[in-house]
Amino acid sequence: MSGLDGHGPGGAEVGADRVLVIVPAWNESENVGHTVAEIRQANAALDVLVINDGSSDDTARIAAAAGAAVATLPFNMGVGAAMKTGFTFAQRRGYRRAIQVDADGQHNPADIERVLAGLEVADISIGARFADVGDYSVGGPRRWAMVLLAGVVSRVAGTRLTDVTSGFRAANRRAIDQYVRYYPAEYLGDTIDSLVEALHAGLTVTQVPVAMRSRMSGKPSQNPFGATVYLLRSVFAMALALMRGGLKRRPRA
Repeated sequence: MSGLDGHGPGGAEVGADRVLVIVPAWNESENVGHTVAEIRQANAALDVLVINDGSSDDTARIAAAAGAAVATLPFNMGVGAAMKTGFTFAQRRGYRRAIQVDADGQHNPADIERVLAGLEVADISIGARFADVGDYSVGGPRRWAMVLLAGVVSRVAGTRLTDVTSGFRAANRRAIDQYVRYYPAEYLGDTIDSLVEALHAGLTVTQVPVAMRSRMSGKPSQNPFGATVYLLRSVFAMALALMRGGLKRRPRA
């Protein structure tokens, strides 16, 4: 389907127990079919929606052949726009829980239920890479940035978080509605800015330890120069998110 108006998972309004798995994908033809198959193998009752973010390859066709519903954006708009599309779909169809799973295979669908379980105590549940599970590691400037971001967001959230840039996260109905109202498209907005804004809106967050995997195919964009750029841009994204929150809370004269 194109956009949000078509035949998708759940038909019209879905039942309260249904979960929407949102898979943002841009030129992931080598990975998306396997990812969708793994999600369906983990739990056949999950509804899978792949957001084809203006791919120039066969991402949409392969995702559909694997059994997912597909919403295609007219051109590449970024993860933030793709996820807002998915959350808008979830809101319109009445889903009370939604979870992001990346198309590249790094998020293990076997952990979906574990991350969803975090919604029993919070509005947002993050599958955390650095919580004493698995052997995922990051070094250099990228690691410094992640530690800094986690420390600042932990203070805003009032709870200890170790991995605030993880895209493996679940949302309940309150969080879905919040994300439809505000889900930025700029760099790291889909993780940092959206989370800080949700916290400022009164939502709660928790984290669940998960083991991340390497990409199934394709090369990750990690090198010394890229890691340094990541550090600088992530600090800027955090400052922007905190500034926005401060401006909204500042009383008018």
